[in-house]
Amino acid sequence: MRENGKIDYVELPGGADLPGVKAFYAEAFGWRFVDYGPTYAAFEEGGLDGGFDADPAVGVKKPLVVLFAKDLEAMEARVIAAGGVISRPIFAFPGGRRFHFTDPAGNELAVFTEA
Repeated sequence: MRENGKIDYVELPGGADLPGVKAFYAEAFGWRFVDYGPTYAAFEEGGLDGGFDADPAVGVKKPLVVLFAKDLEAMEARVIAAGGVISRPIFAFPGGRRFHFTDPAGNELAVFTEA
């Protein structure tokens, strides 16, 4: 069961060769993927869901930890009140909606809610 503020998903850079990245993880660890277009492949392995983002326009450059929220707007307000800085305002994507923020140490994280 998903809970507020718990790590729910991790996005990793997909690089310039997403098929090669998928082939590596499939061969090395037996991972399976669900493709969401030509630049995104999700996985459900290792006890934690995640995905590889290879979109050069918006793709992550380093791992991105994604937290869950039942009420996205309320969680955004809590992040701001605690001193987080919104780096990408709330937006929709195939799995729901999310926003990105940086913490006081400069780490970027995201918070999402289901569609």
